[in-house]
Amino acid sequence: MQPTLVGQELYRVACDTLSRFEDFDAFIQQARGGSVGHINIGLVTTAKYVMPRILGAFYRQFPQVKVTLNIGNRAHILGRFERQEDDLYLFSHPPSGEHVLSARIIKNPLQLIAPKDHWAVERQQISFNELKQERFIMREPGSATRLMFESWCSAQGIALSDTMQIESNEAIRLSVASGLGLSVISAHTLQEGREKPAILSVNGFPLESNWYLVGRRDRRLPYAAMQLVSFMASQLADCIEPEWVAADIQQLSQRFNG
Repeated sequence: MQPTLVGQELYRVACDTLSRFEDFDAFIQQARGGSVGHINIGLVTTAKYVMPRILGAFYRQFPQVKVTLNIGNRAHILGRFERQEDDLYLFSHPPSGEHVLSARIIKNPLQLIAPKDHWAVERQQISFNELKQERFIMREPGSATRLMFESWCSAQGIALSDTMQIESNEAIRLSVASGLGLSVISAHTLQEGREKPAILSVNGFPLESNWYLVGRRDRRLPYAAMQLVSFMASQLADCIEPEWVAADIQQLSQRFNG
């Protein structure tokens, strides 16, 4: 048989089409393995100090996975969670409800900080009652750090007499270092910036807190996001200081993938 000119062109098109299907099949296999794809992650502002360290190590193993970070205060990220705008979220005070899937992954101790020349810096095991008349710089209402600190004060029967609100961890750190007041802030935040306020030795501090990886039970995780969950479950201690890794981190993958 001798193919016509049209037949020859049809043959080339058929070969090209079959080749493209083979490429597509290979892509699907990679996607199912989590080695390609895209992940949207919603982060509360304090988590921006550690998540890039995790993603840097993840990217070295999975360079074809693209990640978009959406950063905001707790109210903003809660809104994104309710609208299902991201695949995964990082909260220090996770939302509640039957549709919430969460697991703690990183310890997030809250330290009480002061200017380096504050009278309490050289003291050990100070009673908080000695500090309650000081000015305290607070995050905005709804912030998990503020919620925890106010809950702790309430449990101790303590009412603060002088507070000031600033909606930025960086600005709070600078304000405290400059002598504007005291504050309670994430220990992870203190590692950043040139301003180094003093950490006070106060009974009851640091306040114990954790960051939680959060997803939705009513939303299927993309394969790439499941790969990230598995990566954190097995290699988180290689990305951040091991003492900050939650003790039950090995259960993370089972919670999200099982």
